[in-house]
Amino acid sequence: MAFSRGKHSKAISDRSGMAFPYSEMVKEWNGMLVHISEYESKQPQLDVEGKGSDPQALQDARTDRTENAVATLMPHDPFTTYAASSGVINVNYPGHGLTNGNTYRFRGAPTVSNGSGGYADPATFDGIAGSNIAKAAGYAITTGKYVGGSRDTDFTSDWFYFTVDTSTATTGGITGGGFPVSVGPATLSA
Repeated sequence: MAFSRGKHSKAISDRSGMAFPYSEMVKEWNGMLVHISEYESKQPQLDVEGKGSDPQALQDARTDRTENAVATLMPHDPFTTYAASSGVINVNYPGHGLTNGNTYRFRGAPTVSNGSGGYADPATFDGIAGSNIAKAAGYAITTGKYVGGSRDTDFTSDWFYFTVDTSTATTGGITGGGFPVSVGPATLSA
């Protein structure tokens, strides 16, 4: 089917409603017939290309591993004997984060002898042997400070105490243990 050229015809613009020569009319992207002076090209923002969704998973992902408990370094001379003839030892370790009633082991400086690693005992003080403090089985701790024969819970985040098995203090109120001294689980694993 053939159409005439319409060189003498008029067309009405869909935009302005005015009559223009038919040969000067163009169609816009939205289907409107308009004069070339009224032509508006399509806004580029109307042709937004879709970006796919963000990836949701990692390839070869693995679950979180559980970290082994480790020994943590304590301040210089953290131990204080409670009283003469008492086995109670208060431990000053600000922000210790240890759990009341759990068993922990105390260790001195790391040592290397004959190729095997180990730990020295904390320093002996006030009649309490360092080897007794570093007992392999460890000690159950109580958070807070042992004061006046009972537990003072005002100091639970900075103090804890335990009772040594075989020694008692000679004088009481004496600090010691030396440096470095660490506290951690009874057994360390890699």
